[in-house]
Amino acid sequence: MAVQGGASLELFGITLVGVNAENGQKLLYSLTLALVVWLLRRGLHALSRRGLWGGADEQTRFWVRQAISLGTTLLLVLGLLSVWFDDPTRLATALGLVTAGLAFALQRVVTAVAGYFVILRGSNFTVGDRITMGGVRGDVIGLGFIQTTIMEMGQPPAVQGADPPMWVRSRQYTGRVVTVTNDKIFDEPIYNYSRDFPYLWEEIALPIAYAADRDRAERILLDAAERHTAGLREPSRDALAAMQRRYFVQATSTEPKVYYRMTDNWLELTVRFVTEARGVRDVKDAMGREILRELDAAGIGIASATFEIVGFPPLRIQDGGKRVR
Repeated sequence: MAVQGGASLELFGITLVGVNAENGQKLLYSLTLALVVWLLRRGLHALSRRGLWGGADEQTRFWVRQAISLGTTLLLVLGLLSVWFDDPTRLATALGLVTAGLAFALQRVVTAVAGYFVILRGSNFTVGDRITMGGVRGDVIGLGFIQTTIMEMGQPPAVQGADPPMWVRSRQYTGRVVTVTNDKIFDEPIYNYSRDFPYLWEEIALPIAYAADRDRAERILLDAAERHTAGLREPSRDALAAMQRRYFVQATSTEPKVYYRMTDNWLELTVRFVTEARGVRDVKDAMGREILRELDAAGIGIASATFEIVGFPPLRIQDGGKRVR
């Protein structure tokens, strides 16, 4: 390798166009800076694990990791700009060209990065929240510059036909880890199950015959709901009051209540109650077992569709020219 009079670099007798001693030096500085920043990031992560991980929750650990990543990335970008663009006019020209190129070639990537900062600033969700984003339901287990990582959960029977199809018929983990690009927040609504109001209104419907003891059936449903949600009524009321102070939310009751709906075949009793966003299947399972036991003890059966044949049309058989009834 040799340096010619014009300060161009020559390698094995070949002149490297656009490469000179100054650029080579800047490249060496850039590589050194990238290595130093990478080592700094690794060191900060190691120190945070030793000094913080023992007594911090998952969200605190997440935000510490995010702060380290953002800080070291900003340091690297500023360092590279200082190395390559010491002249402000060159820097402005280069930034204009880079911005135009990114806007054209990396539209989705730029939008995803913008979505990342909107997520952080707008408090749409954070690690640990249960959300629906981009058609994926589950818990947020990772948040990066480009993608959000979600531990997928199943769907209730009422939405089993949604895309993609699920084999788990409840809101429990399927075992699939799904990545969704952050730009989805600009195109689709984000459903958050646990951010501001970590409770859900759930329902259990019970069809009974019109001749059954409906008052006793209603009492059975209410007793089961009150027993299994007794510890949630006061916290849910406080959370709802906090929501009303922050948003324009109409006042509503968090107490269990039974509603009637008349159909052609039976009377449908639906108990509505508040439960936590997680563990819904366990609560409904325990309530269902208790309700069935109490219905059996009360002699109340669950109605099903029946058909009653009230008569037959006259039957006529013709044999030749004779009519036979």
